[in-house]
Amino acid sequence: MKKSSIIVIVVIAAAVVLGVIFVSWYLRRSTPLYIQGVVECTTYKASSKVPGRIEEMKVEEGQHVSKGELLYTLSTPELQAKLQQAEAVKSAASALDRQAMVGARSQQKEAALNLWQQAQAGLLLAEKTYERVKNLYDQGVVPAQKLDEATANLQAMQATERAAKAQYEMVHDGARVEEKEAAAAQVRQAEGAVSEVESYLSDAMVYSPVTGEISTIIAEAGELVGSGYPVVAILDLSDLWVTFNIREDLLPKIKMGTLMTGYVPALDKEVEFKVTYIAPQADFATWSATRTQGSFDIRTFAIKAKPTTDVENIRPGMSVLVNWNQIE
Repeated sequence: MKKSSIIVIVVIAAAVVLGVIFVSWYLRRSTPLYIQGVVECTTYKASSKVPGRIEEMKVEEGQHVSKGELLYTLSTPELQAKLQQAEAVKSAASALDRQAMVGARSQQKEAALNLWQQAQAGLLLAEKTYERVKNLYDQGVVPAQKLDEATANLQAMQATERAAKAQYEMVHDGARVEEKEAAAAQVRQAEGAVSEVESYLSDAMVYSPVTGEISTIIAEAGELVGSGYPVVAILDLSDLWVTFNIREDLLPKIKMGTLMTGYVPALDKEVEFKVTYIAPQADFATWSATRTQGSFDIRTFAIKAKPTTDVENIRPGMSVLVNWNQIE
């Protein structure tokens, strides 16, 4: 055999051996297991307790807002009318309360006094008349009929004097304690109605409940919105986390407080995360047969992890990749 042929055979044999070794290594090597999560954050939806038409929108999408900053205002003419009605009821109740506290007017008091004095004069005359008629009756000058008439007139004038005196005392003393308390209660009730309407009117101006970024404006100026209808969505970028869906056969490696390093493609950097939440039960299932025979479903659990430090420019919706094999 020629020397050149032997060299070719040796080279081919070496290539075959090397190929077998490479294929064997490739098949035996472990493929890294990556899990993918999505950045999320707390979202607030600003709405009003009262329905109305959006009068003016003060913000726009993408704008940064501070807590307490005015977002939009509503036009509520119906509430303005109710406020006027409530204030009118309050004024009427206050007037009745003042009347109960002050009592009758001076003219009424003077008139009641005059009636009492008139009744006293009539009683005095009736008493004198009764004495004269009784003396004459005792002398046998007048019949018993005259004495009965004088007696009845005296009793009538006594009743009239007592009624006039009671009327004067009532006018002079003013309203009863119960009437004053009832008038004061009506004032408090009217004040409560005014405060209620004013509270609704203040809610016609909607302010940001948190410092964040406007993500969505659902309704524009001029549109009619109902009570509790979300008009502006605000992202709280200070409260970010990443949500992963982990197969249940991977859970033994995860517990509360576990640290993991994730790669954020949008930022081209690695960020450390800490597990802060593990779902108490599976949210959904993905079929993954672990055996050829007697296969079963492997369910998935939601895991939430927060960055251990502030990450600049990270935003909701960004993907995060974690090499599962590197988690300790």
